[in-house]
Amino acid sequence: QVQLVESGGGSVQAGGSLRLSCAASGYTYSRYCMGWFRQAPGMQREGVATISPGGGRTIYADSVKGRFTISQDNAKNTLYLQMNSLKPEDTAMYYCAAENNCSLTLRPGAFAYWGQGTQVTVSS
Repeated sequence: QVQLVESGGGSVQAGGSLRLSCAASGYTYSRYCMGWFRQAPGMQREGVATISPGGGRTIYADSVKGRFTISQDNAKNTLYLQMNSLKPEDTAMYYCAAENNCSLTLRPGAFAYWGQGTQVTVSS
């Protein structure tokens, strides 16, 4: 079965950087769209960035464009999110998600498989 395990979260000061990783197993990684999503307390889950199966296409939420970069290593079945210039409003639980019947989208409902999440806290 599909398993997604996130890591790399933590606490940083505003302006700092973190790199999240998502280790995938149980399916043919290279055939799935992958994405990063986040959910702050009391807020709906929102899309941060998604990437096509071949990695040739990516989309980002406007709030993270120019600061976050999504990438993947198909040989390692691993998805990454490099987060630079972090802001307090980036504080949230970050989730990795996968979908094999994909169209590149930031809509959480389009993704069937989810990890447990990793917490990111940015202090001012």
